[in-house]
Amino acid sequence: MTPTEKRKRVMDRSIKLGHCVCDPRKHCPCPLFKEKNICTCAGEREPAPTAGQAVRLTDHVRSAGCASKISQADLDRVLGMLPAVSDPRLLVGLSTGDDAGIFRLTPEVTVVQTVDVFTPGVDDPLLFGRIAACNSLSDVYAMGGTPVTALSIIGFPVYSLPESVMADILRGGMDTLREAGVVLLGGHSINDEEIKFGFAVTGLIDPARVVTNSGAQPGDLLILTKPLGTGIVSLANQLGSASPWPSRPPAARWLL
Repeated sequence: MTPTEKRKRVMDRSIKLGHCVCDPRKHCPCPLFKEKNICTCAGEREPAPTAGQAVRLTDHVRSAGCASKISQADLDRVLGMLPAVSDPRLLVGLSTGDDAGIFRLTPEVTVVQTVDVFTPGVDDPLLFGRIAACNSLSDVYAMGGTPVTALSIIGFPVYSLPESVMADILRGGMDTLREAGVVLLGGHSINDEEIKFGFAVTGLIDPARVVTNSGAQPGDLLILTKPLGTGIVSLANQLGSASPWPSRPPAARWLL
């Protein structure tokens, strides 16, 4: 079957159904077909962007970066509806609200695990991938552990954005994992209208050297790993209000 024949067959079926085969919320022909003569239901994709034609990732999310996460107050209410998890091998779990969980596998081996996924706060796919990987790995480092392996989780609008953009996001994450000496085991993908990316990370930790939120004491040093104000810069960039690169302050240059 030729691509033209496949398109006709799929569109004839969609028209009879009264909506697109691949998305019941859209009529056939859909806006993308009318604008660009592309039928995603027939497996057609938008071409990769050419030189100088960049895809703005933040145009494809409602809230950028950590702003996309459920608020702590809302999350606490939901978690309060769930049963407590109790196991003698569980050293750090849900109750303390820490960056990662810690579990003793054997008397000699204790693992630290986390998962962190968020939407892009920058527009460059490669850079977003690197930031997402750093964000996930930092949870293990924050607990005093050493990350060892990772699984990727990505939500991506595969029918509306070039596949090369998704590849660049994954490549950026893999570059950062490789620099940290972490092995990528695999991952999971979802066809999602909003872009989301992150990793589930497993590491090793000495149970005698665990760092927890509840262990903080008055007089402890607070170490900032990035400049304050990067969230404001990220939002301004999404709204198109950030100043051009040369005039951005150090915090903005670090993030973007």
